[in-house]
Amino acid sequence: MTQTAPTSPPPGKQMLSEQVHAHLRDAIMRGDFAPGDALKPQDLAKDQGVSLAVVREALVRLVGEGLADRLHNRGFAVPAFSDHRWQEIAEARRTVEPVVLRMSIERGDVDWEARVRAAHHRLARTPAYEPGEGEHYSGAWSEAHRVFHRTLLEACGNRVLMETFDRMWTASELARRWSALRDPDRDGFGEHRRLEEAALARDADTAAEVLARHLTQTATALTDAARPGPS
Repeated sequence: MTQTAPTSPPPGKQMLSEQVHAHLRDAIMRGDFAPGDALKPQDLAKDQGVSLAVVREALVRLVGEGLADRLHNRGFAVPAFSDHRWQEIAEARRTVEPVVLRMSIERGDVDWEARVRAAHHRLARTPAYEPGEGEHYSGAWSEAHRVFHRTLLEACGNRVLMETFDRMWTASELARRWSALRDPDRDGFGEHRRLEEAALARDADTAAEVLARHLTQTATALTDAARPGPS
């Protein structure tokens, strides 16, 4: 008995799904949808001029990235401030990333030092906010931020640990952007500068401590946002 290979989605449908996914991802990141807002497939399909199947495929991808929730019998929604997942992700990052940073500092060479310095320079020179991108961090700054943190850790030489970092980073991206709105006086520039200085000084204890504190402040800002009170 012969088996037929699974069929791939038609190229046209796949391209539409990619476009809708990118549109919705950007809209959620910009704050066009508030925490807890429903993501109604019928309305989104009408707005984008595509089929329900295309929208649902895009929404399922967003669920996998942690940018949407699939609700039992109630469709899809943007995650809420109060979702416990943010604290779980923060705890996981505080547990894993300082250890990986220590490994990176121990194993990194001069080329790694140069990459850390370049990544920090790019982050420091990239505007955190841009007109037309809403009140959240700009896309360019967010990417520079990711590259800086990843570069700090990449000299660990462990692919599994770096893949773990990538998954946790993606899962926490939305919470990170929300937290910035609730802690506008935070000195992010200073935190990143201290991280760079400690890493390049090969001071693993200080670097790990600064990184753990840096990650904790993001989680704290989001926890405060979930408490009742004026927004």
